Parts: sequence; C-alpha cells; structure tokens
Amino acid sequence: MSDPLNAAALLANFVVVPAVAYGSQLALGALGVTLIYGILRFSNFAHGDTMAFGTMITILFTWWFQSMGLSLGPLPTALIALPFGIVLCAAFVLLCDRTVYRFHRANRADPVIFVIASVGVMFVMNGLVRFIIGPDDQNFSDGQRFIIKAREFKQMTGLSEGISIKVSQGITVVTMIIVVAALFWFLNKTRTGKSMRAYSDNEDLALLSGINPDRVVAVTWILAAALATIAGTLYGLDKSFKPFTYFQLLLPIFASAIVGGLGNPLGAIAGGFVIAFSEITVTYAYKKFANYIVPGDWKADGLMQLLSTNYKFAVSFLILLMVLLFRPTGIFKGKSV
Repeated sequence: MSDPLNAAALLANFVVVPAVAYGSQLALGALGVTLIYGILRFSNFAHGDTMAFGTMITILFTWWFQSMGLSLGPLPTALIALPFGIVLCAAFVLLCDRTVYRFHRANRADPVIFVIASVGVMFVMNGLVRFIIGPDDQNFSDGQRFIIKAREFKQMTGLSEGISIKVSQGITVVTMIIVVAALFWFLNKTRTGKSMRAYSDNEDLALLSGINPDRVVAVTWILAAALATIAGTLYGLDKSFKPFTYFQLLLPIFASAIVGGLGNPLGAIAGGFVIAFSEITVTYAYKKFANYIVPGDWKADGLMQLLSTNYKFAVSFLILLMVLLFRPTGIFKGKSV
C-alpha cells in the first residue's frame, strides 16, 4: 500500500508543487501581457525585460535593507523592497510610453509599429539591467528557506519519499491569489477599472463618453509594471535572478496569454497553469515513479523522460503553435492573434 503513496508523494514533490508555483508566476506575467494587449492593442515584447528591470530595483533595495539589518524574520526581505521596485518600474515604463509609444498612439500607427517599438525598448531595458546589476546570477533571498522539508515529511508519514515546500513557493501562491483578487476587484468595481474595460471594448465610444484616454493608458502601464515586478521578484526568489532568463521567459508568458485567450485576464491565469504543468510534466523523469506503480520486479532501464529539461521552452512553443493553428482565440475566447 505504501508504494502508491510514495509514488503520489514523489509526483507531488517534483511535479505538482513546482508547477503550481511556476504557473502562478507565469499567470502574473501573462496578466501584464494581456492587459497591454487588451487595452493598448499591441503585443508588448518588452514585458520580460520589464520583469527583469522591476526585479533588479527590488534586489538593489533588498541588499540595501539587508545591509541595514532590516528583515522580516522567516520571510524574505525582498517583500519590504517590492513596493519600491513597483513604483520605480512603473515610473520607468511611463517614461518609455511618453518617449516612445505616445507619438505612435497619437498618429494611430498600426499595431506592428508598436510591436517593433517594444522590441527596441526590450533591448534598451535588457542592456540597462545588465549594465547596472551585471549579467550573472544574483542571490537576494534570505529568511527561512522551507515551510516543510522532505525529511520532516518522511518522519511524519513514514514514507520513503518526502514532499518539500519552499517559503518562496508558498509566498508565490498566496501573493498570486491576493493580486488576482485585487486586480479583478479593481477592474470590475472601481470607476477607473470600468473605464479601462470600456476603452478596451470600444475606444471611440469610450472617448465620446468622456473617458480620459491618457489616464487609462497610464493606469494600464502602472498595473502592467506592478504585475511584471511582482512576477519577476517571485520567480527570482523561487529560482534565481539572471537578466537573460527573463528574456527567455517571454515565450512561456506569451504562450500562457495566448493559450488562455489574449486580452482575457481569466484566460491568462488558466494559460499560465496549462503551460507550467505541461512543461514540468513532459520534462520530468518518470523512472522512479514507474518503479513504484508497476507491479512485480520490473525496473525501468532509462529515465523515462519524454524531453530533456533543456527543451522545456520547446513545449511552450509547441502548445503556442497548436493554439494559433486550431484555436487562435484561446481557451476563453480572447482576441484573435
């Protein structure tokens, strides 16, 4: 009877728990992408580097607070620094909008012009981040590392396999729930949120109704910057911070937004978990799991791994390609790409 329980614990430890945390990070990142697309009508290719920029600011403030002895005990000091990262990242993206996107918006340029402009902004932000903080991995996590360790779980249950949950993973899931609830409340209950939804549905009619387009654009960028900074910081705490990693995250984030339905916030959340579970499930080595559930003395020879972890982004690309070919509006019927 213990073998199925060991198999379940093994799968939970290496697939379910990491996928839930990673899916939460992708969902927050995809929410920023889908807000920009739904309201400002273009795909922001600079979003991954916006995450890197906001996280870099958070790291710099975290190091400063750590040098002064400030801490949250078992929780990472980065949580204190996060609001500063959000504010400065929002200020930077507003500056980018004023100097780059505003001109094209005034001239009602085609969406492809905005996409090309966002690529330029992406390279500028990437270079700026690497110039300030360097291209290497940066460690900024502190506090308690685990909520529960695998060894403690084994002692409590008597199983051979344990489940470990990191503090960063717990914070990621809790933060995602709070942020998503706050965002949906803002979009559905506040006057500004309703203005943003009206502007997204019909820009000309919204303008005739007296909605201030500059205010809508500014709030959209602020929300996108906040989501990017939170997602980037949580990803950095859970794994590590390296500027180029956030550029690579652009593919799974866009895949999450498109799979769920580009322009649909609920779809961005669902898409994030679809991509995360797909990547981790396909790249997990099932050898030990199979040895637990297959009866008899049969033992697996190879790793029983469908794809190496080096190809996890290929999973995102394949899912993205299939969705674009067969259901371009995504799961929740967002805007067609």
